Amino acid sequence: MELRQARYFLALAEECHFGRAAARLHVAQPALSQQIKQLERELGIPLFHRSTRHVELTEAGRHLTGYARTLVTEAERARVHMTELATGRAGRVSLGFIGTATYDVLPRVARTVRAELPHVTLELRGELLSPQLVDGLLTGAYDLAVLRPGAHPEGVDVAPLRTEPLVAVLPAHHPLAGEPRVSVSALAREPFVIHPAQPRSAMYDRVLAACARAGFQPPSLVEVGETATLVVLVAAGHGVALVPEAVQSLRLDGVTYVPLAETETVDLVLGRRAHHNTPAVQQVAEIVQGCVRP
Repeated sequence: MELRQARYFLALAEECHFGRAAARLHVAQPALSQQIKQLERELGIPLFHRSTRHVELTEAGRHLTGYARTLVTEAERARVHMTELATGRAGRVSLGFIGTATYDVLPRVARTVRAELPHVTLELRGELLSPQLVDGLLTGAYDLAVLRPGAHPEGVDVAPLRTEPLVAVLPAHHPLAGEPRVSVSALAREPFVIHPAQPRSAMYDRVLAACARAGFQPPSLVEVGETATLVVLVAAGHGVALVPEAVQSLRLDGVTYVPLAETETVDLVLGRRAHHNTPAVQQVAEIVQGCVRP
């Protein structure tokens, strides 16, 4: 049974009148009659009792109604789904985040995609380092990644999202915790809690460069991969840290975020696999760009 025959059959089954069914289908009555006869020949059984004044379903016709309705309904569902895929309103998109964007950007992206693209399945992973995200883009583990810029290899395209000022993270009991601003040089004798050198975090280089511009190297480094753990270690008194301003959305007892007296910044970018721009990926990329506050 062809889809067109199923539609014609259902229209006649519901109208029980060739003229009304033909008008509903916007076809000529002889064409409708011919299709119904063809369907009956193919199935080998009458589907309608016909008289000059009356059309009525046979028992076989009543049984066929459910199958025909399922066929038409599933065909319409398939059509709608294909349209959603073509326009990016359905599909699956994997998205990774560096640690410092996990608590700021990720929640807004998840909420917005759920509200605006309910048929897009998001696979989210946070607390990753930029090198891990670049590798994931190259292998196809991620379609998109919010990360730090660097020497990205061929096969990864990046677009700027924002420039973020750095702030100091101090234990709440630190003598400088109550200051309106703190100079990086004032932290010269403090141990630093920092993102790791291996695999090399962009923040590792950025923080040490800020210290070098202030005229010192930290006396000791405590390396940690996750931003939340970094802030927890500062709260526990293991040292101080420099982080992007957005990390302030991670509220923990025992720490204070203090703006820097100097202008120290770090960039945030959106990475994607080159030549991989499905409609769903493009839709989610636009949402990410809209969710990143300047």
